[in-house]
Amino acid sequence: MRHAPHTGAGKGKLAGRGLVEITLEEKEEKARPKLQRVVKLLTTGDGGKKFSAAQEKILHSLTQNGGEMPAAELVKQAEVSSSVLKTLEKRGLLEITEEEFDRVYAINVKSIFHMTKAVVPVMSRQGGGSIINIGSTAGIRPRPGLTWYNGSKGAVNLASKSLAVELAPSKIRVNCVAPVMGETALLEAFMGVPDTPENRAKFIASIPLGRLARPSDIAAACIYLASDEAEFITGVVLPVDGGRTV
Repeated sequence: MRHAPHTGAGKGKLAGRGLVEITLEEKEEKARPKLQRVVKLLTTGDGGKKFSAAQEKILHSLTQNGGEMPAAELVKQAEVSSSVLKTLEKRGLLEITEEEFDRVYAINVKSIFHMTKAVVPVMSRQGGGSIINIGSTAGIRPRPGLTWYNGSKGAVNLASKSLAVELAPSKIRVNCVAPVMGETALLEAFMGVPDTPENRAKFIASIPLGRLARPSDIAAACIYLASDEAEFITGVVLPVDGGRTV
């Protein structure tokens, strides 16, 4: 079983769910019922105070499966979409309320804080593990109109590198996948214009490989980073972006 808690995924199986489904289909069919219970416990809604209060239950479920942790998507998709969508829709730098700002940072950043505190002791006792966070190209090469979202993803990218350095002595690898704009329900909000073929074409023109990200692109990157083939890779922010950040 791969020790790969997986945070920050949105709709469309863009990362967490895609990773879970591929892992289960290939190797871990027997873990599915336990994994489903873990995901239910983790859907606390805000990545903040409720998440912290649920840590003991989370740890109990994560360690049921022979002392090992299955891959899991750790942020409730509907809550992510709703909160991020509000931030994206406003676009204007000064229009975002403090509550919306706090909500986006709770989902994208504070959830990682809480989950790190929950799983690192378990991984340390198990002799190591792999944590894969979902950042974004928005934290590498930001687009205008998304400053506070960009900042939250920049925090994810940098925190992943810092965690990698700090947790390396415990043989815990920490990496981050940074997807470009993808084919999800949030696409129109990210673009800031109606999702028409013409508008899509304008955004795709900024991606050298000539298309948007697909769920399988991000899932494949996560599977690699969680694999034995990546045992000497840590602290990487891997753009899955068709060349967008080059």
